[in-house]
Amino acid sequence: MREDMRDILLDRAEIARRVKELGRQITEDYRGETPLLVCILKGSVVFFADLIRAIDLPVQLEFMTASSYGSATVSSGEVKIKSDLDEKIFGRHVILVEDIIDSGRTIAYIRADMLKKGVKSLRVCSLLDKPDRRVSEVAADYVGFTIPDEFVVGYGLDFDQMYRNFPDIGVLKPEKYEKTAD
Repeated sequence: MREDMRDILLDRAEIARRVKELGRQITEDYRGETPLLVCILKGSVVFFADLIRAIDLPVQLEFMTASSYGSATVSSGEVKIKSDLDEKIFGRHVILVEDIIDSGRTIAYIRADMLKKGVKSLRVCSLLDKPDRRVSEVAADYVGFTIPDEFVVGYGLDFDQMYRNFPDIGVLKPEKYEKTAD
């Protein structure tokens, strides 16, 4: 898979250090509470697994599937919730865990929906923030890395369900995704 990358943007050691820092920050912010961490599947699962192990307090976990990409490299503009939460979130401290905030559409949609459901507090934790692509005004409360407008894969992020298991975050060579668009 390394040969499919134009560049390695973040290596596994940098990612691991930052995830531990985020875990410590969340631990401090929620001391005495039991937050509900919601993993936005599928891209966030690797980050989510590492993050929850870096948080030193009781947490509860929930999962939902949402997307605005499909098999494309840019957002379709339409957010689809493919599977929603099983747990009630009314009165809960909720942390949405996302792999990347790009256009912001997905997280803005989910955030608005959860606020309507009466959460006690709602924060967003995103491994990556790509502000140059933002079309919905959203900001994460916890950000791993701010990155340039590059198409990245690895550490859970994919192109057409591929590269999620690449342990670093790399910039995919354009020929790897442009040829499938023909």
